[in-house]
Amino acid sequence: MSSLTDRASRTSIVIVGGTVHTPEGPREVDVQIAGGVITAVGNDRAPEDARTVDARGMYVLPGAIDVHVHSRDPGFPQKEDFGTLTAAAAAGGVTTVVDMPNTVPAVDAAGVMESKAALARRQARVDVGLWALLRSGTTSEDLEGLAAAGAIGFKAYLGYAFSLTRKQVHYSPDLDDPDLEAPPDYGTLARLAPVIAELGLPLLIHAEDPGILAAFRRPLETYADLLAARPAEAEAVAVAAAAEIAGASGVRLHVAHLSSAAGLAAAQEAIRAGAPLTLETCPQYLWLCDDDFRRLGNAMKVYPPIRTASDRDALLEGLAKGVIGMVATDHAPHTDEEKAAPFGEAPSGSPGVQTLYVSCLELAKRQGDVWRAPRWVSEAPAALAGLQESKGTIAPGFDADIVIVDPNKATRVRADVMRSRQRHGALDGMEFGFSVRATYLRGSLVSGEGRRAERPSGRIVRPFRR
Repeated sequence: MSSLTDRASRTSIVIVGGTVHTPEGPREVDVQIAGGVITAVGNDRAPEDARTVDARGMYVLPGAIDVHVHSRDPGFPQKEDFGTLTAAAAAGGVTTVVDMPNTVPAVDAAGVMESKAALARRQARVDVGLWALLRSGTTSEDLEGLAAAGAIGFKAYLGYAFSLTRKQVHYSPDLDDPDLEAPPDYGTLARLAPVIAELGLPLLIHAEDPGILAAFRRPLETYADLLAARPAEAEAVAVAAAAEIAGASGVRLHVAHLSSAAGLAAAQEAIRAGAPLTLETCPQYLWLCDDDFRRLGNAMKVYPPIRTASDRDALLEGLAKGVIGMVATDHAPHTDEEKAAPFGEAPSGSPGVQTLYVSCLELAKRQGDVWRAPRWVSEAPAALAGLQESKGTIAPGFDADIVIVDPNKATRVRADVMRSRQRHGALDGMEFGFSVRATYLRGSLVSGEGRRAERPSGRIVRPFRR
């Protein structure tokens, strides 16, 4: 594979010999790139001065769009920042990340979003979009300002209060401090969903019912305690209630990190009733179950929790049938010291952006159609994020965000090759039968050939407003 210079985005490139994922299906065609965009997909004659990238025996795929990541910056750069997050993304074939709003200060106002975008722009190795926070105190004017500032959509943490002085999401529904604002509830969603629908943006929910979480709260000494404290019913109730509001208001509702058979069943019922609802799950819920805690320990402590084998099997079936349309990571790193704390004190979260593509390719292969994976991690996320006009597809006119994958070389998940600040994650030790050979962002090589993404070249992306 030829080396590309930093002028690659302005130079003609042709990727030859690979099997390309196109809107018509996999095809053995060439991909021509100029000016950072795809100019031709086929066997047309390339310009004589074009740089040739040899992809014989490889898959040529659209760059992944991970719509659920946590940069931790501003607020906690010792856990992660946009530089380390996007370096890990590039290494894994993820060319766009959409960052959650629970940084500090939380992204609940246009000015905060603009400051965070400026920070990301200085560090990002791949493109970045930003979710905005929906609080119980959010107003329609807040939503309009955030939309104008470029918000991809709005995230409501149904089970979490908010610290007004620290401008920080409080990871509990408890209101034991006068500084805490109550979590957004279904009344908040009903009040603001029509405004979000009018803005043409999606409403994203962390689907755990705060009343159920409060009723089942207990000390966490064992993994069984965690499952009891955050039962699947909390997810199912939240999905059903939010879907009712979506059906009445017309807002596009997206359920993040679906984790349970009960939550999936509630979503299926809502979809049958006509609710405008999309579903996302994560690799950790598709590969693991509670039995894996003996092997992984705190590395697999995430919220909502990784549940039983029957929950995992239900999610796999939902993905195979297309009820669950996309896979994102909930990439949420912490320091190694934090994750080494006793179980009840260790924070929830795991890195995952670097293994998104290879883990999904392996899942799709096992389901009998490896070409489903780009639909889960590229096409469907592009539509959710309003980026479907420029990303998620290998076709003329689209950004040349392209990943070259070797289908005959396995990837073993090892701490020493992870680029995130937290090196040990929920998928530690697993092996997937694919490897990312090169990642291109608008035609520039950002990872591959022994090269790491070193120079910030990412942009802030804004949604196409419907």
